[in-house]
Amino acid sequence: MSDSAIGSPGAAGAPAGASVRSPLNVEANDPARFLNRDIEWLEFNARVLDVAADPRTPLLERLRFLAIYSANLDEFFMKRVGVIRRQLEAGVSGPVPDALTPQQQLDGIRARVATLGHRQSIVFRDRVMPALAPHGVRLLRWEQLGEAQRAEAERWFRRNLFPILTPLAVDPGHRFPFISNMSVSLGVMLRRPGESEQLFARVKVPDIPSRLYRFEGTSDFTPVQEIVEHNLDDLFPGMEILKVLPFRVTRNAEIERDNEDTEDLLEATQHLLKERRFARVVRLEIGSGANPRILKFLMEELQIDEDDIYETEGLVDYGSLNEVADLDLPELHWPRMAALAPPGLEEGDADIFAAIRAGDILVHHPYESFERSVEKFIEDAAADPKVVCIKQSLYRTSGDSPFISSLIRAAESGKQVAVLVELRARFDEARNILWARKLEDAGVHVAYGVVGYKTHTKTALVVRQEQGGLRSYAHVGTGNYNSRTARVYEDIGLLTADPEITDDLVNLFNYMTGRSRQREYRQLLVAPVAMKRRFLELIDREAQVAAAGGRGRIVAKMNQLEDRGVMDALYRASEAGVQVDLVVRGFCCLRPAMPGLSSNIRIRSVVGRFLEHSRIFWFGAGKEDPLDGEFFIGSADWMYRNLQTRVEAATPVRSREARRNLWDVLQICLEDRRSSWQMQSDGTYRQLDCSDLAPDDPRALGVHARLAAYYAERAAARAIAARAS
Repeated sequence: MSDSAIGSPGAAGAPAGASVRSPLNVEANDPARFLNRDIEWLEFNARVLDVAADPRTPLLERLRFLAIYSANLDEFFMKRVGVIRRQLEAGVSGPVPDALTPQQQLDGIRARVATLGHRQSIVFRDRVMPALAPHGVRLLRWEQLGEAQRAEAERWFRRNLFPILTPLAVDPGHRFPFISNMSVSLGVMLRRPGESEQLFARVKVPDIPSRLYRFEGTSDFTPVQEIVEHNLDDLFPGMEILKVLPFRVTRNAEIERDNEDTEDLLEATQHLLKERRFARVVRLEIGSGANPRILKFLMEELQIDEDDIYETEGLVDYGSLNEVADLDLPELHWPRMAALAPPGLEEGDADIFAAIRAGDILVHHPYESFERSVEKFIEDAAADPKVVCIKQSLYRTSGDSPFISSLIRAAESGKQVAVLVELRARFDEARNILWARKLEDAGVHVAYGVVGYKTHTKTALVVRQEQGGLRSYAHVGTGNYNSRTARVYEDIGLLTADPEITDDLVNLFNYMTGRSRQREYRQLLVAPVAMKRRFLELIDREAQVAAAGGRGRIVAKMNQLEDRGVMDALYRASEAGVQVDLVVRGFCCLRPAMPGLSSNIRIRSVVGRFLEHSRIFWFGAGKEDPLDGEFFIGSADWMYRNLQTRVEAATPVRSREARRNLWDVLQICLEDRRSSWQMQSDGTYRQLDCSDLAPDDPRALGVHARLAAYYAERAAARAIAARAS
C-alpha cells in the first residue's frame, strides 16, 4: 500500500510555530537530539488512524479504530494538555524539557489534531460508512430517516428519554450549569414569541441506555443526540428555538498535588477524584457551523479561548461507534481466535504447581489463555490446602475481576493474603478504592504502595507447604491482572519456581508492603532502586563488545521510549558499532538512523488487531547464538517515570525453550511488513509495504496473524508429541 493511500504523516512531525532544526544538524549534546514526546504521541495516534483507513482492516474493526483514535485523544488532552498549559501560565518560555517551548508544543498539538480530525471525518464519512451500507449497516442523520423511522424514534424518545432530560436555563436566576467531563450537550439559543431577547439553555444528552438508537429489526442507527435535538419542542413548549450547538467538554485529569507524601493515601485519592471532576476545561469540541453567539457564551462561561476549541466535521462523540462495531457480523470482524492452553496446562484439571515445578512456563496473551494460566494460578492457590500465603500487586483489574474473588476466598479459608493495590492508577482510582475496601473487609492485608512512588509491577507470589518445607511459586508479567484487557492486549508472563527469582520476589513484596530498604536483588531488575543502572550497564557492555571488534547487538520491545539517560546510552552504543533494533508501539523520543548519532539504530512500531503491550529486552553479550544472550521481560518501559518514580520489576528469562520463544516473537516483529511502521529521523513514520510479497509470505500476514499461527503450530506439535509418547 502506498503512503498516500494510508495518509502518511509526511513532514507533519515539524509542528506549526516550532523552530525545528534539520536532523542532519543534531549533535550528541544538542537538545534537539530528543524528539518531543507529545508530538510523537500524536504520531502514534496517527498510526491508529492509519489502521482505520486501511481497506485491509475488516469494516467493523475500522469503525472500532476510529473510536479508539478518539478515546486515545481524549486521554491525551486530559493527561498532557493541562500540564503544558500550566507551564505556559507559570511563565515558562524556554524549552521544557526539549527543543520546543510550551507554546510551540501547544501550537504543534493543535495543528496536528486539526489535520488528523479532518482525516478521521473523511475516513468515517466517505470510506467506512459507504462500504458498510451494502451489509445493511447504516448510521443515519435525522434528515436521512424515513417517516416510519422518525415516528419510531419519537416514540422511543417520549418513552425512554423525555422523563430523564433536564433542560437548564441560564439567566439572572439560574447560574451556568456544571458541564461534566466527556459528556455531550446541546447548547440551545431560544426566545419567547414576540420578544427579541435571546436566552440560553443547556440540555445534557444522556448515554443511558445508549448513545445510539438502533431501529428495531435492523442494523440502522442514529445518534441519540440527533433524536434529542429534533425533539427540543417537547422540552421547551411555547418557545422559539433559534439555534442549536452540540458540544463536548474535556477536563484536565492531571491535578497538581501539594504533597504526594500524604499520611492517608486513600483519603487523598478520594479527594483527587472530587477535584478532577471540577478541573479546568482543556478542550471544547463543537459541531461544524457553530452559532457565534452560543460559542461566545460557552467560551466566557467555561473560561477558555479560541485555541481550546476544536470543530469536528463528523461526530461529536466518535466513542459511540463501538456500539456499531459490536454487531455480530463475523464476516466484518477479524477472524475468530481461540486462546490456546499454555504448555503443560492443556488439561483443564492440570496441576499447575506440578507443571511449574517441571520447568518455567512462558505465557503469551492473548494467543495463550490468560484464564488457564494466570487466573488459574491464583484460583488454584486459593483452593489448595497446601498453600499458606498469597501475595499479589494490583494496578488495574477488570470490573468483574476473578482475582478479587479468589483472594477473598483464600483469606476467608485462613490463608495469609497480602495485596498491594495502587490507588493512583489513573482513571482506575475509584475502582481500586472499591476493591481495596472489599479485600480489607474479607481480612486481606491491603497496602497502598511505597510512599512517593506508584506501584506498577505485575507480580504474584504463592507460598506452598510441601515435602521438605516451603516452596514459592511466582508470576512476573508485563501486563495487568485484568481478564478483559488480556483478550485484546498483547502481554507476556513467566510462571516460575526458580528459588533465586522467588526469593527476590519475597524481598520485593516486603519492600512494597512493609518498610524494607532492600536495594539489591540477585535476579530481578527492580525500579527505582537498580533497574535503570542495570539496563545502562547492559547497554554499555554491548558497546564494549562492539568496540573490541565483537558483535554488539540489542533488541528491545516496549510501549514508549523517553528516558534521556537510556537514549544517550543507546546513542553511544550505536556509534560504538552496536546494532540496535527497537520495537516501540507508542511514542519514541529517540531519533534513529542519524549519521554520527544513531546510524545503527532502527525503530519500528507495530499497530494492529491487538494492543502491543509487552516489554522484552535482549542483549547479545557478544554470543554467537542469540539464545545465549540475556533476556528480560517486565512491567517497565524505558521512560523516566518507570525507571525513577515507580516500583517496577523485570525478570530474567533463563529457560532455553522460553528464550527461543521470546527470540521468535522478536524476529516476527522485526520481519513484519504488514502491520509495521518504520520511524524516520524527523519523528515521522512510514508504513512498510508488503505489496511485492506473495500472499502466503509470513512477512505479509501481519504480526498478530503470524503469532496466532505460530502458537497454533506449537500447540499442534505438542499434541502430536503427547500422542506419540
